[in-house]
Amino acid sequence: MLHDRFYPLGRVPSLRIELLGLPLDALTFDETVRLIVDRIARGEPTMQVSLNAAKYVRAAEDPLLRGFIRRAHVVSPDGAGPLWAARRLGLEVPERVPGVDLMLALLPEAARHGWPVFLLGARPEVVERAAAEATRRWPGLQVAGTHHGYFRADEEAAVVEQVRQSGARLLFVALGSPRQERFLDRWFAKTGVTYAQGVGGGFDVLAGFARRAPEWIQRAGLEGVYRMILEPRKRWRRVVVDNARFIALVLRAARRRRGGETRPGPAP
Repeated sequence: MLHDRFYPLGRVPSLRIELLGLPLDALTFDETVRLIVDRIARGEPTMQVSLNAAKYVRAAEDPLLRGFIRRAHVVSPDGAGPLWAARRLGLEVPERVPGVDLMLALLPEAARHGWPVFLLGARPEVVERAAAEATRRWPGLQVAGTHHGYFRADEEAAVVEQVRQSGARLLFVALGSPRQERFLDRWFAKTGVTYAQGVGGGFDVLAGFARRAPEWIQRAGLEGVYRMILEPRKRWRRVVVDNARFIALVLRAARRRRGGETRPGPAP
């Protein structure tokens, strides 16, 4: 995907559907970026969340995560799983909107519009290098501050105050899921930012610590499998076990849908 193009301002109508009991914005990648940029320009508070198979599985068991997703302003399909599920359930979702790619598209927009950003999370050396790489790649980008992800629950308020005092408009949070979603759900309103997004391992990618899959593998939605091959001990459960549970969720939903379609309606 290209990350150095500019996106014109202008309203993008949100096409929100429900998939497996959770909201999902059925927008293209470009439409998603334009929607977010327009909301930031208008000063509309915006929390974004990216859904993949693993997050659907977690949300089915975690009411806090489920609540956050339902309260998010932009909900995007990250990975092939949601697209497959939508097709299976007779819904239309145009394409994947990977969270890392979304961050990489929004950083040049922040540079273009003069919106300061704050990078929160990952290891200290990762977040610092990510900030340096971002300012190198997009001259004019203002990194208002950084903070690593190794802080305790009783230190969260101080971290949030640091974000607020920085004057950042955009906040990218790399704490892993579901910690980053719980953090944003609790603290977003007090950060002072307009836009916040959890990016998982996005800083590792930006900093060059993590390799992306080849473009054709990304397009096929198989980046999770690629990472499992590189890090089998760390990734196998998410790719194999979570995907199997996700497929089971989809098949159950499909059976319920078919049952609803064939069930006779109420008597007049």
